[in-house]
Amino acid sequence: MISLDDVLAARQVIGGRLHRTPVAGSFSLGRRAGVRLFLKLELFQRTGSFKPRGVLNKLQQLTPSEKRQGVITLSAGNHAQALAWAAGLEGIRATVVMPAASARSKVEAARGYGGEVVLTEGDLLSTCLALQKERDLTLVHPFDDPWIIAGQGTVGLEILEDVPDVDGVIVGCGGGGLLSGIATVLKARKPGVRVVGVEPEGAAAMTRSLERGEAMRLERVDTIADGLAAPFAGRITFAHVKALVDTMVTVPDIQIAEAVGLILERCKVLAEPAAAASVAALLSGKTGLPQGATVVCVLSGGNADRDRLRALL
Repeated sequence: MISLDDVLAARQVIGGRLHRTPVAGSFSLGRRAGVRLFLKLELFQRTGSFKPRGVLNKLQQLTPSEKRQGVITLSAGNHAQALAWAAGLEGIRATVVMPAASARSKVEAARGYGGEVVLTEGDLLSTCLALQKERDLTLVHPFDDPWIIAGQGTVGLEILEDVPDVDGVIVGCGGGGLLSGIATVLKARKPGVRVVGVEPEGAAAMTRSLERGEAMRLERVDTIADGLAAPFAGRITFAHVKALVDTMVTVPDIQIAEAVGLILERCKVLAEPAAAASVAALLSGKTGLPQGATVVCVLSGGNADRDRLRALL
């Protein structure tokens, strides 16, 4: 497992290359839930999500030979964009394997940042690993990597600096990299903070893994929150979540869609479904946070596809 020192080191690596995203209060949504609510607006990060934090930290660890050969990853969109963008900064060739059904806007964005996009209808991980071996590329895992987790943990540092009296933090969980990183920071610096992870009911790999006692793979996923649709929990992220996260909450897609609309109406920002899941969990009443608590919901990204958004709202 990573430590607070790993996150502090990651901050030095990525400092000055990324935005320090703002925290904004929402009286309207907070009143609905009976809490003092703040939103960590990672949707204003470069490439539209938190993902470049971990990617930049990981790329700095590669050898000159690995950089010359190039990197590869698998992603439904946000990590693909982040790797394509960050690799371009470093002069590294990036290949991203994405589902054939990925949102068109996310595919085009990854290509626009300079990545080679490989679309597949098959198993994402198997396709990625086959290409990695064939081309002798370095895998930049979307979540199950200590360097990635440490980079994502810098979100937690900023939350504590901006909302020092925070009682609870709610974070969406796809593969669990962001949740693991934030939890590492919070439990090291303010152990009493309640850390809540959120998954869609149709893609609850981490919740099912915790129930079974080991990281596991789902046979299928079905959710509008493509950023939370990882079909498996990572071995490393599972260990972090098991040790550091207070509770996992699952929410149905209908509540996630409702949260997207509420955030747009009340806060004037457009969160993608994966980001809105944190607010959906808060409004569900399942988090175990007491009335009057000071809560931060992490809005992890804003890369909402226009066609899908039209149907969603």
